[in-house]
Amino acid sequence: MPKSPEPSPSPELNYLEPKLDVERRDDGSVILSSPHALEAGVAQLGVYLRRWAEAAPERIFLAERNSEADRENAAGDWRQLTFGAARAQADAISQALLDRGLGPERPLMILSGNSLKQALLTLGAMQVGIPVAPVSPAYSLMSQDFAKLRHIFNLVCPAVIYVETVAPFAGALESLDLDGVEVLDGAAAAFQELLARDPGTQVETAFADQGPSSVAKYLFTSGSTGLPKGVINTQGMLCANMQQLQQVWPFLMEQPPVLVDWLPWNHTFGGNIVFNNAMANGGTLYIDGGKPAPGLIDITADNLRRASPSLYYNVPAGFAALLPFLEADAALRDNFFRDLRLIFYAGAALPQDLWRRMEAASVLSQGRAVPMVSAWGSTETAPMATSVHWAIDRAGVIGLPVPGTEIKMVPNGGKMELRVRGPNVTPGYLKRPDLTAEAFDMEGFYCIGDAGQFADPDNPVKGLVFDGRVAEDFKLTTGTWVNSGGVRLAALGAAAPALQDVVVAGHDRDFVSLLAWPNLAGCQSLSGKGDLDAEGVLSSEAVRRHIRDGLGAYNDANPASSTRISRLLLLAAPPAIDANEITDKGYINQRAVLENRIGEVRRLYAETPDADVIVL
Repeated sequence: MPKSPEPSPSPELNYLEPKLDVERRDDGSVILSSPHALEAGVAQLGVYLRRWAEAAPERIFLAERNSEADRENAAGDWRQLTFGAARAQADAISQALLDRGLGPERPLMILSGNSLKQALLTLGAMQVGIPVAPVSPAYSLMSQDFAKLRHIFNLVCPAVIYVETVAPFAGALESLDLDGVEVLDGAAAAFQELLARDPGTQVETAFADQGPSSVAKYLFTSGSTGLPKGVINTQGMLCANMQQLQQVWPFLMEQPPVLVDWLPWNHTFGGNIVFNNAMANGGTLYIDGGKPAPGLIDITADNLRRASPSLYYNVPAGFAALLPFLEADAALRDNFFRDLRLIFYAGAALPQDLWRRMEAASVLSQGRAVPMVSAWGSTETAPMATSVHWAIDRAGVIGLPVPGTEIKMVPNGGKMELRVRGPNVTPGYLKRPDLTAEAFDMEGFYCIGDAGQFADPDNPVKGLVFDGRVAEDFKLTTGTWVNSGGVRLAALGAAAPALQDVVVAGHDRDFVSLLAWPNLAGCQSLSGKGDLDAEGVLSSEAVRRHIRDGLGAYNDANPASSTRISRLLLLAAPPAIDANEITDKGYINQRAVLENRIGEVRRLYAETPDADVIVL
């Protein structure tokens, strides 16, 4: 990548002034809250759609790429849906679903990925009190046993299941007992019949009946520690979170955001923050059919050549996959950064190296560093519990509690565990009162399992820093604690751009080692071989030397047994979704990988390691 010019100041964004109330208790716990009051929001998400359908009916709300055939027939790159059309079609769908007898006890289940049709179905269902259960497409398309899909189906008991086209989902559908369940095919005439319905007074009555306690959707956790749990998402949770977002980022209401986004709507990041942000603020969401995976990241890059975002959301794995394209392609880089006002990451910790590379790419394109921020939360918190709403200069800061939400910091094994209470927190899990009871402490704080610390203990208003998962840290045989999350981030940065992700091993062992997945684009660049495949990466001496040198330098600066990395093994087999090793967003479940790949772990700790193990 060419040398970056000196950056110029980035235009100021209108943020809420950061403030913090701190209550320190005798038991060592700390309660954090915002002195900014949470203002009244809307009663249900459908109000946003109707508001913008009236205020800006011709503005593009959603767009998805046309098929290659349609593009060749001069239909253009994007199939577009205006706010006015979205409102009319959502109302028609509301009527059609009510006619079918759907309601709070007869939900809608969606198996396919992000699309205009899924958006319309979701909006039409939720606004009249029909819960929507979007399911990871991987549970139908990549799974071999469909166990997670069947589990979710039995929990939800849907009246209708939607798929964009039936054929790819045939095997998954055959695994379900569909007696009394309608399968709605988006490619068939039946979907067009939904849009042809004339909405009547029943739609308006049902719309008016919705309020904070109405169930909007069931979102399923990734099942990293078992079968997925159905997190109840109420209208109150989601509307509170949008109000919180608008208060901490008032610039959203000054200039409607333009988003180009792949994040799946069956997860809270894509389905709640991204989608609802566009709708609540009169913005435009270009649906990106790519994702951070070999072959699919090319689709993302192509979409970003054709649409310029003003706000860009992603997870660290997404930035790692996209950066080689931004660094190598000036036209793509310039189109991506042209209108970009803010970059947002969440879902996992971001290595500082990725932060620096994104910043360098923006400076190279625009002569200025586009601000980067983050937030923190989970499916159970709608998801935003904290947010950065000021300028920061490094990764890891997760912000301050958003208005109306409290954070409790509880001492736990040398860390401060974070817990959440507020109007954005779920009432519990679908049909699992036992799990609901276990998830909350005696004061009603949701126990999320993450840890945090103050960025500046002497000045807490500078925000919290993510400090890893409480359960992922471990002890060596010496009794020394290893901060798994910290070692992971450091290793990714030290070996950049060679590694996509790593898993830290060493529990009850003498030293720390890593299982690692290579970043194909990064390794191709290091080797000078653009056609290097995944198998070739494992044996590439240039790649291995780069990893050895990078981690060696890291070890020189971090020689303690809790931080030093002694061995690394590159993995050829990608993380498996059936084995709970990875989520749709690319988050790696450390424990599941270590349990499933015990053979590779044993190779790391063999008395005489084999030739594939990189010894440092």
